[in-house]
Amino acid sequence: MKWKKGLTGMLLAAFLCGAPGMGIATPAHASAGEYKFDFGGGTVETGYTGVSASLSYDSARGYGFRTPENMRNVSASGTGVASDAVRFLATGTKSENTFEVDLPPGLYEVSVTLGDTSRSSIAAEGVYQVINMTGNGAKDRFQIPVTDGQLNLLVTEGKEGAVFTLSALEIRQLSSNPVTNRTIYIGGDSTVCNYYPLDSSVQAGWGQLLPEFVNTNTFQIRNMASGGQIARGFHQDGQLEAIVQYIKPGDYFILQLGINDTNPKHNESEAEFKDWMKDMIRQVKAKGATVILSTPQGRATDFNANNVHNAENRWYRSAILALAQEEQTPLVDLNVLSSAYFTSIGKDATLALYMNGDTLHPNYEGARELARLVAQDLKRQGLSGF
Repeated sequence: MKWKKGLTGMLLAAFLCGAPGMGIATPAHASAGEYKFDFGGGTVETGYTGVSASLSYDSARGYGFRTPENMRNVSASGTGVASDAVRFLATGTKSENTFEVDLPPGLYEVSVTLGDTSRSSIAAEGVYQVINMTGNGAKDRFQIPVTDGQLNLLVTEGKEGAVFTLSALEIRQLSSNPVTNRTIYIGGDSTVCNYYPLDSSVQAGWGQLLPEFVNTNTFQIRNMASGGQIARGFHQDGQLEAIVQYIKPGDYFILQLGINDTNPKHNESEAEFKDWMKDMIRQVKAKGATVILSTPQGRATDFNANNVHNAENRWYRSAILALAQEEQTPLVDLNVLSSAYFTSIGKDATLALYMNGDTLHPNYEGARELARLVAQDLKRQGLSGF
């Protein structure tokens, strides 16, 4: 069993007696509101509290797993806190297989480091917090309000059959007021979503790069997009649920779908696409937030004989334009904006903004250019924060 080496800003606490032959660390809550946990069965990094898969939640201690029988210690290929991890055996955002930490009510920033995994998602309080973290040792963070005195967090599969593991967790209190900062939520597909490492991935979605063009003193970004997603899926798979749970007046929800919706395998007509999108718009607007619709950019090869890039008839664009007008939402016509930009730089430079051998998915620099176009248009429309 791992032994605690202390939370940030705290001296090592004394040990309480547990089961025969075992020691359990006493509660340790940092006076500065910081909590750091190192998961797995190996060496505990200095400044972290060690948590083995077998550690059951205890109210006197203030942290532990609700169902440790569904946890396993595993090794990991990283270094430091990422050299080992715990594996969650139960799946789903509603699973009771959670790591629980007692916290005073307030707003917290939670930073997660995964172990070895191909694709995993983070859930807390029964809804998604981070979608599809990819690659071993992936890192991300999010804000979460705690109102009931306890954070309940788990890692779940990002795709069927994937192993989902957690190496480290850091929790920092931002405020005693349990309300998130103003937030820009993003919904979309593989051209929009995050790829890892966030600051150096080869492939990227424009939602991943949008923070470069947003006043982050005013807004935080929550990118809930995921690869392969369609309107029906975003509505039904838990991503919309997470947004509706937290979104509030003053927040934005940028929604860009349509690429995968037109694939015959999804059996989603343009009318059905429009209906799913309309319901998402209305649910978010009912929470007092602003919905912004975006059309998808075209392929790198959508140039005509006159070297003009044009993809206006792609991916249910007409339905998106109609929705923006009918529901009176701001619209970023990224389809047209990106075509104008691609025409200005030419075929070769446009192709260089996409993944090698792939005319649909932007690379890191391509995603940055698309994010820039989105932000510039929102600024032109007078939306604050851009």
